[in-house]
Order: sequence, then structure tokens, then C-alpha cells
Amino acid sequence: MDKNDALTCFDALSQETRLDVVRLLIRSAPEGLPAGEIGERLGIRQNTMSSHLKVLAQARLITAVREGRIIRYHADFSAVRGLIVFLMEDCCGGNPELCQPVLDKVKCGC
Repeated sequence: MDKNDALTCFDALSQETRLDVVRLLIRSAPEGLPAGEIGERLGIRQNTMSSHLKVLAQARLITAVREGRIIRYHADFSAVRGLIVFLMEDCCGGNPELCQPVLDKVKCGC
């Protein structure tokens, strides 16, 4: 992930509802959730939720899969992982081995 991609992700996550959506989808992995259920769980109206989902999809933090009439959303773990790695790539004053336990967890999806 480069700096511009990271900025796009941070911009998308800087809004409370969108951050809540990503966290909810991470908890709902690997099944994901239909858009309507995301809105119900967070108490957000459908048209407002659609706008938030669009921003998150454009930032590539979530993916959508059509299942008949339903669109099921999933957290994109490779993007989330990429954002965390971007933040930590220069960590620990040039001693990346100090950050390795955190990076190992990120790589395995834990």
C-alpha cells in the first residue's frame, strides 16, 4: 500500500459509521453481512448506509458479492492488513524485529 492508498483508507475510516461498518464486517468474517442487516445492526437508514458502503468500497476496505437480490459485504482483509503494515513498516526506530509479533498477527489475520 502506498501513501495515497493509505490516505484514501483513512479518509473513509474517519467517519464514525464507516468505521463501525468495517469493524462489524471484520467481526462477521468470513460470512459477511447483507447491506440491510448492516444498517439494522447499526441503526442506519438504507439510503445513508448505501452511501457509506460506496465510500468504503471505493477505498477498497470492503468487497461486495451479489447473491440473487441480496448484496453481501465483506471486510477486505488484504486492504486492512496492508494499511496496518503501511503504518508499521518503519516502526521501532529501525528495529523492526520489535514489531514482529504484531506484524505476524496481522499477516495471519488474527
